[in-house]
Amino acid sequence: MRSPIPQQSNAHAVVLLFFAVACGGAEPRLPARIDGAPVLATLASASGPGAERVRAGDLSGARSRFEADLAQDPDRLSALNDLAVTYVLEGHGDAARRLLDDVVASGDPTEQQAALVNLGELYAAEGYVSAAQAYLDTARSLDPNRPEPLYALALLADARGDLAGARVTLREALRRDDGGAARAAFAYVYPEERVHLEALIAEQAGDRAAQERWRDLAAGRFPALAAAAERHLAGE
Repeated sequence: MRSPIPQQSNAHAVVLLFFAVACGGAEPRLPARIDGAPVLATLASASGPGAERVRAGDLSGARSRFEADLAQDPDRLSALNDLAVTYVLEGHGDAARRLLDDVVASGDPTEQQAALVNLGELYAAEGYVSAAQAYLDTARSLDPNRPEPLYALALLADARGDLAGARVTLREALRRDDGGAARAAFAYVYPEERVHLEALIAEQAGDRAAQERWRDLAAGRFPALAAAAERHLAGE
């Protein structure tokens, strides 16, 4: 399938990779922005040694695995996306953004979609919710059948006060993610992201545990997410 996004030669992907690796430890870690409304990040490959290391919190080991995958096959841009996720998780947003831009420029539609979701995460976490919305909408347009952008769009809609839109979008995400395989590929930069998604899903299911999760989110560090939690606790 030909990508709907114009592609460039990905020969420079390795250059970007080594640039990011070189600057990774020296780049300042990005603090949580008070105006942020973070959603979630997603791995392009939910299984495999690299993904397992990400879930275990071994980001150094995950980077080594993804770098090895790229050394074997520089055209495997799912590994470049997943390498970028490790930088997002460590707060190295600029390095991650450069890698993700390369995936969008040169990847196949599935790789591009994951990268666009992750770029949406970066912009949402920085408080640029309109830009995040645009990236996530583009991600959804590449393959409307995949649930990952829908989950992120539901979280963003809820953070922006669109409860009806969040619930409709979440229902669609859950319908397309029967069994939860997509959720297994998610990575959470901040604990509030996981709490937010769990609260929305629990509420959708009529689970009383949702109230506890909303209270947890209301006590979090992000005013936009705390306000969203308060709206749910108030029964809106």
